[in-house]
Amino acid sequence: MKVLMRWLASPANWCGLGLASVVLGLKGAGLLGTLGLGMAVVGYGAGFVVGGLWFGFPSNREPAWEALEFSDEGDTREAMERALTGVRRLVDQNPGQRIPTALRTRVLALCQSLDALLTQWEGSKGTLSLQDSFHARHIAIRYLPEMLNTYLSIPAEFAATQRLDNGKTAVDTFQATLAELEGKVRQLRSDLAGQDAQAFLEHSRFLNQKFAPQGLDAPALNLPPNPSISPIPRKDAST
Repeated sequence: MKVLMRWLASPANWCGLGLASVVLGLKGAGLLGTLGLGMAVVGYGAGFVVGGLWFGFPSNREPAWEALEFSDEGDTREAMERALTGVRRLVDQNPGQRIPTALRTRVLALCQSLDALLTQWEGSKGTLSLQDSFHARHIAIRYLPEMLNTYLSIPAEFAATQRLDNGKTAVDTFQATLAELEGKVRQLRSDLAGQDAQAFLEHSRFLNQKFAPQGLDAPALNLPPNPSISPIPRKDAST
């Protein structure tokens, strides 16, 4: 099904259909005489070849970015690492040079931050809420791969120059979405760090209370002598 859709959406197919439509239009206007539908087929073939040579022929192979799909199943570390490895590989390949250098740098930096979040999460004494845990997994496994997948389907020139309904280009929209994901990852790491710092502080207070000098164990105070107080006379042992 995907192969058929790629074929139908290919520039070569549209060029073939366009030329075939021109032939049919001329036939309908009576300008081709007795020539029949065979000319339309020839027109489609010629248009397809020209379009393929100019824009590239459709391929039966799945584009690299279409394979960037990951299931949110199993162990969190394995799922996240598998997804991040796929994202890094695709960004390094940069099919069709669709990803500008600045975006590539930011995507790879986000992957590194997600790796750091995963390591911090596993070693943390704190916990993430159910919603934040969901976001942490899905940023790596779904949100980032799907955003990259969708972006790569846009021709590079269109992505850089044409404004979308939000008034921004696809490149600008990609950057803005990356900023949101980066902010969420920073928040998650800050939350875990704050919980760990609080746990450390509470443990430190516990130790201070447990081992602080108290009662008879407290050290004697070395106060200076008060001259207004007479010393107690000592009794002579002979009396």
